[in-house]
Amino acid sequence: MPPRVVDIILRKRAGLALSTEEIEFLIHGYTHDEIPDYQIAAWLMAICWQGMDDRETADLTLAMAHSGDTLDLHDIAPMTVDKHSTGGVGDKTSLVLTPLLASCGLAVAKMSGRGLGFSGGTIDKLESVPGFRAELSLDEFREAVRRIGLVISAQSLELAPADKKLYALRDVTGTVESLPLIASSIMSKKLAAGSDCIVLDVKVGRGAFMPTLTAARTLAHLMVRIGQRAGRQVRAIISDMDQPLGRAVGNALELHEAIDTLHGRGPADLLEVCLQLGSLLLQMAGKAEGGDQARAILQEKLATGAAWTKFRAFVQNQGGDPAVLDSPDRLPLARYIEPLPCPQTGYVAAIDARQAAQATIVLGAGRTTKDTPIDHAVGAVLQVKAGDAVRQGEPLVVLHANDTALLETARQIALAAFDLRAAPTTPPPLILEVV
Repeated sequence: MPPRVVDIILRKRAGLALSTEEIEFLIHGYTHDEIPDYQIAAWLMAICWQGMDDRETADLTLAMAHSGDTLDLHDIAPMTVDKHSTGGVGDKTSLVLTPLLASCGLAVAKMSGRGLGFSGGTIDKLESVPGFRAELSLDEFREAVRRIGLVISAQSLELAPADKKLYALRDVTGTVESLPLIASSIMSKKLAAGSDCIVLDVKVGRGAFMPTLTAARTLAHLMVRIGQRAGRQVRAIISDMDQPLGRAVGNALELHEAIDTLHGRGPADLLEVCLQLGSLLLQMAGKAEGGDQARAILQEKLATGAAWTKFRAFVQNQGGDPAVLDSPDRLPLARYIEPLPCPQTGYVAAIDARQAAQATIVLGAGRTTKDTPIDHAVGAVLQVKAGDAVRQGEPLVVLHANDTALLETARQIALAAFDLRAAPTTPPPLILEVV
C-alpha cells in the first residue's frame, strides 16, 4: 500500500529524514498529476523549515533527474563535460570556455537557458548571430557532439520535468530560498543531461542569487556532494559578482567581448574565470595532471587560434553566419551610443552589478517575464572597474540604446551603480574559493 502524502508531510515537518522511496513517490506522483499542488506546497514549506540531509537531497535530485528524458552520449563520446553558472551580470563565460574545452579534445554537450531578470542567458547572446539555431532535435544535438565536439542548445528536450513543475510552485509559495531545493533544482538538470564531469561557477555578491559567501559556500559544497553521490566528477569555484564580469553587459555586446577574448584581446577577469573553470575540467577529464599544466594547455589553445576555430565551427554548424563572427561589427548595433561622464574625480570603490544590469534591462536587453522580447543590440560597456582612478568628465560607461526615452531612465540607474570615493580602494578578489 503506498504511503499517505499527509504522513510524509508530517514526518518532514517534525524534522525527520524521508526515505528514498517516500521522495520518489512524491516526485513521481506530482510529475504525473496524481498529487495536488497544495500538498506538495506544504511539503516544500516543511523542507524550508527543517531542511534535508545530504542523502535526502541526493535522492530528491536523482528522482527529478529521472522524471523525464535523460541523455546518454557514451556511444559517440566516451566522456562529456559541462559547466554551470548560478547566474550573474556580464557572465559570457560559456561562450569562451566551451570552445576552449572542445579545442582540447573534450566533448562539450551543453543545454543553456535564456536570460530572466538581472541574469543574462547564453542562448540570447548566441542568437545575436543571424541564423543561429538554438532549438535542436535530439538527433541534431547528438550529431553536433559527434562532428564538432561542441553543442549549446536550448532546453528543448523534456529534461527533469519535475523540476520545472516544482520551481513554478516554489515561485508562488515562498519556498524558493532553500539550499537543498536550489541545489537539487540545478543538479537534476545537469545529471539528466548526462555529463561525466561538471564544473560549477557559484556567483556571490550584489549581482548574484547568493548574496553572502557563507550561503554560496554551502551551496557549492552541497552540489559537489550531490554530483559525487550520483557517480559524477564535480568541482566548483566561488567567484565574485559584486561588479559585472568583464566590461560588456547586453547580448550582442557580450558576444563581441567573447570573440575578442577568443582572439586574446578580452578582459582579464573574464579570461581568469575561464582558465580556472577550464583547468578544473581538464584535470577531472584526465587531460592534465595539475593546475599549471592545465592552464598552459588552455593558454596554448587560445594563442594558436584553436579555440576560435572551434567556436566558429560550432556557430556555423548551428546555422549562424560565420561572416558576422569574422566581422563582429556586423552584429546588431544600437542607434544611440552615449558615454556617461564621471561626475567627480576620485576612485571607483564599487560597481553594483545588479544596478548595472537593471539599466540594461530598462533599455530592453533583458526580460521581466519569460515571454518578454529582447533587443540584442542594447546594453552597456563599462569603461572602468572597481579600484580604478577616474577623472571628472571621463566616461564611466557607454550606453547602447534604441530609444531616447529609455536612455534617459537608464542613464540615471547606471550612474547610481557607481560608488565613487576620494581615496583609493582595493578591488575585491575575483576567485574566492575552489571547492
